[in-house]
Amino acid sequence: MTTTILAAGRPLTLLAEKAAFLAASHTLLVADAHIGKAVSFRALGVPVPRGTTSETLAALSALIATWRARRVVFLGDFLHSAHAHAAPGTLAVLAAWRERHAALDLVLVRGNHDDRAGDPPPYLGMRVVDEPLELDGFALCHHPRPRRGAYVLAGHLHPCVSLAGRGFDHLRLPCFWLGDDVGVLPAFGAFTGMHPIRAGVGERVFAVADGAVTAMRGPAVAEAGDRRAA
Repeated sequence: MTTTILAAGRPLTLLAEKAAFLAASHTLLVADAHIGKAVSFRALGVPVPRGTTSETLAALSALIATWRARRVVFLGDFLHSAHAHAAPGTLAVLAAWRERHAALDLVLVRGNHDDRAGDPPPYLGMRVVDEPLELDGFALCHHPRPRRGAYVLAGHLHPCVSLAGRGFDHLRLPCFWLGDDVGVLPAFGAFTGMHPIRAGVGERVFAVADGAVTAMRGPAVAEAGDRRAA
């Protein structure tokens, strides 16, 4: 189930797959994919799971098909590090994925990891820009900093909420965190950490769990259970 809210008076659809959708321009917003993070860890001798790049791209492909997206904007940290450029397996998976979505407009708003990793390979056909990218009345960024005259949608923080139950039960859920001027998306990548946030008065938090987006603080203006892009 998805949830459509108003951010600075403009509709924004929050997806249970940890992405957002701008219906006016048929655009998916994805923050912090961190492609190649696992291979970067393995290059440093840290044993971590394999297949996370394929998992991340498969989830993205499903969203593109479901929402009939014409564009994907990555809100920074597309590649985790320069090690991704030297990993033949990771590059092959990326190239095959791009070939399957050849008509898709891909845009990367550079983040801090992109500065260190370098821009994606040219064969991905991805337009790379510095923040902010203005689209549908929003300022699309990586760093969640207010900008005069625009509502910012960003990533970087990997936000989550912590829930405590009886005894020592403890659960962390990725979340969307929306203030008056800035909204932060959860990290999209299959192999990313999370950072607990503390919402202030008037800020809205929407947790992601069990295929649903649930308002934890503040009202959602519309619920769209099976709604899809036209």
